[in-house]
Order: sequence, then structure tokens, then C-alpha cells
Amino acid sequence: MGMTTLRSKTIWIIGASSGIGEALAKHLAAKGARVIISARREDKLQSICNNLDNRQNDHLFEAFDVTDLEAFKQTANKIQSEVNRIDSTILLAGTYDPKLIQDMDIETAHKIIDVNIKGALNLSHIMIPLLKKQNGGQLAFTGSVAGYKGLPKGQPYSATKAAIMNFTESLYVEEPGIDVRLISPGFVETPMTDMNDFEMPMVIKPDEAAKALAEGLLSNSYEIHFPKKFTFIMKFLRLLPHWLYFKITKKMMKEIENRAVQSGK
Repeated sequence: MGMTTLRSKTIWIIGASSGIGEALAKHLAAKGARVIISARREDKLQSICNNLDNRQNDHLFEAFDVTDLEAFKQTANKIQSEVNRIDSTILLAGTYDPKLIQDMDIETAHKIIDVNIKGALNLSHIMIPLLKKQNGGQLAFTGSVAGYKGLPKGQPYSATKAAIMNFTESLYVEEPGIDVRLISPGFVETPMTDMNDFEMPMVIKPDEAAKALAEGLLSNSYEIHFPKKFTFIMKFLRLLPHWLYFKITKKMMKEIENRAVQSGK
């Protein structure tokens, strides 16, 4: 049911204007895939598309907002009319704003929920019928190790990623004819993680993330997580009893507060 090669496959990356999405588009194109890239920034998409390896395929770009259901639907229908088959659709679009609850702007929090959760719901609503019509395909949703457990300054981002984890598990069971995948990145150097005011353990470059993600798309694993050394540590923390996990995270919280005081924030 899953893909066994990237060459000559048509892969739609949503959230490809920077970070992991941009790096993944370049990696897949170099491997011989036909890449379709989407995000809100049309100028950025065109620039990326013009610089993709084009020896094998003509790549496409389509700009839209994942929270706009009608725009999402029109874009998907347009793409399907221009290609024979969409082999894989990868939803990397997301937003993030690390804040303590007391400092959180509620409108920003609503936007994080809209983009991270509504985008995934819109994707499944639109793409599942299209994939069934073409007799299958792959849908990959982006969670995060931040969704494994509640983390200080992680909400509501961590909560949205936990929701994506739960949602994709249900979708995997409900839709056996579709190759459902969950992407769980650790820390990757992107414009989003640039907002973090703490030292990120085992952080990797977007190119490394793109390679790991591309390999995961061809594997038989439901969850594609990277870098492995870090994600396995986070998976272990999920197994801890609450009292021990809270003890560890409270210590993390104190360290964050101390750094804030030292920096004058």
C-alpha cells in the first residue's frame, strides 16, 4: 500500500515555504519525485519551485491558507486535474508561539489551534474522498514530540500536537485503504524554533530532517520520528508515572524562570 520509491511519484507538500517543508521539497525533487508545494506565500513558493531539481519532472506550486476550507478544496481539485495521481500529501503547515499561560495572547492561541488542528481536519475532509477515488495514497500529518507530554511554555502548541497524534491514530484504523502517517519531529532549526529562548537538545538542520522524513515515507512505520536519539528519550518520558514526570518538568520550569530573570524578561 505504501510507496516503495520516490522516483516519478507526485508528492504534495503543504507548508513548504521554509524550514522542513522547503528542505523536503528540494530533497524529494533531487530524488526524482514530482513535487507540488503549497503555503500562503506565493512569491516564496515560486522562488523555491524555480530552483528545484527539474531533470525528471515539472514541479508545481499553489498558494492557499489551510484554514480556508473552500480554498483548500479548490486547490486540491485543481492539482488532481493536472496530475494523474497524488501519491503522497504531507501536511507540514503549522504555527507556534512559546508563552507561559499568563502571558499568552488569546487571539494568537486561537490561530495556533486553527492552523494546527483545523488544517488537519480540512486535509482529511478533502483528501480522503480524492484518495479513495484514485484507489489509495498516502496522508502524512505533522505532530511533534511536544505532543507526547505537556511541557512548560508549550501550550497551546503541545495540545494541538497531542490532538494530531490522537486524530491520526483514529484515522489509521478507520481508513485501512489509505497510508496514514504521523510525523513527530524533535528540535529542528527553523523559523519556528528560532523563537525558543532555551538551548534545544540534539537540534538538527532542516536537511537532516528532510532526509529522515523522506526515508520514513518509504518505510512501513506509522510514526516517522527524528532525530532518533532524542525522540526515544521523549518516548521514555511518556512512560513515567505522573509524579515523576511532574517533578522533572517543574525543575525545567524553574530553569526557564531563572533564565527569564537573568535576561531581564
